[in-house]
Amino acid sequence: MNDACRPTLGSYIHVKHGFAFKGEYFTDETTPDVLVTPGNFAIGGGFQDTKLKYYAGPVPDDYVLQAGDLVVTMTDLSKAGDTLGYPALIPESVGRRYLHNQRVGLIEIKHDAEADKRFLFYRLRADDYRHHILATASGSSVRHTSPGRICEFETTLPPIDEQRAIAGVLGALDDKIEQNRQTARALERLGRAIFRAWYVDFEPVKAKAEGSSAFPGMPQPVFDALPTRFVDSAIGPVPLGWEIKPLDSVAEFLNGLALQKYPPREDGTDLPVIKIAQLRKGSTEGADTSNDSISEIYKIRDGDLLFSWSGTLEAAFWFGGPGALNQHLFKVTSDEYPQWLVFEWVQHHLPEFRLIAASKATTMGHIKRGHLSQALVAVPPPMFLERSNQVIAPLFEIRAMAQLESRRLAEMRDYLLPKLLSGQLRVEVRHG
Repeated sequence: MNDACRPTLGSYIHVKHGFAFKGEYFTDETTPDVLVTPGNFAIGGGFQDTKLKYYAGPVPDDYVLQAGDLVVTMTDLSKAGDTLGYPALIPESVGRRYLHNQRVGLIEIKHDAEADKRFLFYRLRADDYRHHILATASGSSVRHTSPGRICEFETTLPPIDEQRAIAGVLGALDDKIEQNRQTARALERLGRAIFRAWYVDFEPVKAKAEGSSAFPGMPQPVFDALPTRFVDSAIGPVPLGWEIKPLDSVAEFLNGLALQKYPPREDGTDLPVIKIAQLRKGSTEGADTSNDSISEIYKIRDGDLLFSWSGTLEAAFWFGGPGALNQHLFKVTSDEYPQWLVFEWVQHHLPEFRLIAASKATTMGHIKRGHLSQALVAVPPPMFLERSNQVIAPLFEIRAMAQLESRRLAEMRDYLLPKLLSGQLRVEVRHG
């Protein structure tokens, strides 16, 4: 792999430009067609589908991507070029078409080239390729690369059997990470559905008031703890015995620090600074650092509930490792109520908080503490809370374990990737 004259990527691949789909057909409404954009590329490589852009117009057949297609992003809006040139594999999807949009390149392996697509997916995540892309990029506020610059990268690929073996090892880790991600999402959806039915719509209480002796999915002891009638409240009818409280009375919302006042010492004790960007991607990769002299209450650990109150308002449990809480983020804690209850009520009010933030005349909309006081929540009697906690808490605990395992698997993959690509570690190649 260290030959003096190495071939380039262009010896193995073509990079096909995407199609300029017409903006008049872009829509926020869900359609079967999804435009693949630079926003679908994760930092470090991989596909993410958290922010989808839909299309409702005519589609050229040549620009419909297939599951397993290898694509790269050729434009990045960040000055650091966070995702520029990184690859992703188009996922399997039922009832959805991914469209090959402009600013995204499709990697096509030449018919006579011995190159494995999944191996290339990992090869295009290595540091030497990354350095080449950034060094040859054009633009300042918006960074660009091109098919020509991608194909100019010098590399020699190992024999095809070894490529497949390496891709198999790394792919097995990524497959498990994806499986965990889907499990975590399913558990979150299930927890939210139960919370909404039990705590917002009061469906079991309504059923009991109408004479039902049980409620589907609700353990009998939990159902038996329910009242049979409603009383008026500030948020409308609620079950007898339930209290209406401001959101900021069921939890503490600790605002972060201006961590530029705590410059790093670079002595091995510094903490990554968790800002809104880190919360959104669930990782401290590429984060600034600060020294660790801050109070313990401003230090973040796995499982902490974080809520960004400005910019893109988000709330999530953090599983990205230790860090320091930056301003514009709340660390949300409660000594009286389970974290899942606080999390779900914050999520319930997020749409109205985002509308408030969007109405601000500043470039970075936000909410104020007063809005937390105005957001009302329904709190059940202790017996119902305790019994429902036995049902809902395990969903969040299993979800947390899946997310922690995914982080450790990703760390293992990132450790192995350069060693396998360089030949420092070898994998057994089985024939036949």
